Amino acid sequence: MTTSPTFDERFDALADLAYRVAHRLIGDRGEAENVAQEALARAYIRWDRIATYDEAWVTRVTTNLAIGYWRRHRRDLRPSTERADAVDHLAERIDLARALRRLPKRQRQVLALRYLADLTEAQTAERMGCSVGTVKQHASRALRAMRDLVGEGTTSAVDGVFGPPIVPTEGTEPC
Repeated sequence: MTTSPTFDERFDALADLAYRVAHRLIGDRGEAENVAQEALARAYIRWDRIATYDEAWVTRVTTNLAIGYWRRHRRDLRPSTERADAVDHLAERIDLARALRRLPKRQRQVLALRYLADLTEAQTAERMGCSVGTVKQHASRALRAMRDLVGEGTTSAVDGVFGPPIVPTEGTEPC
């Protein structure tokens, strides 16, 4: 029987993962650090139960905390000339979060692991228990659906968070 690593052994990798996910979702370094710290505090409390799937759990909790941050702060934002860009940026992120919630579960998982947690296709496939081809297919369909859901005005936001558009190579059919 193999023993799970301790929280102390996994802390650096989990802290990096939580910060990357939070920063990509929130866009503010200070708030991303706060969200990452909260996710790690919750992981520490539940370590005995989550040690075997710690990265997935921390990614999910960080994502949920970031969505909670958006919900709390969208009411606080008041339009003004100096804050107009910040409001537009936050509005785009809220639109992305709404669109992300409308995707099927597996597509959401692929986007979170591939583009928010910065895992490779192979790492994502391993974590999800599927083939690399399945990861590519879910990513392609999810990105296309995200662009359709957020509309023309915020398509650049999808590309900014989830990478450049996928362009099929000549002679191949899109997924």
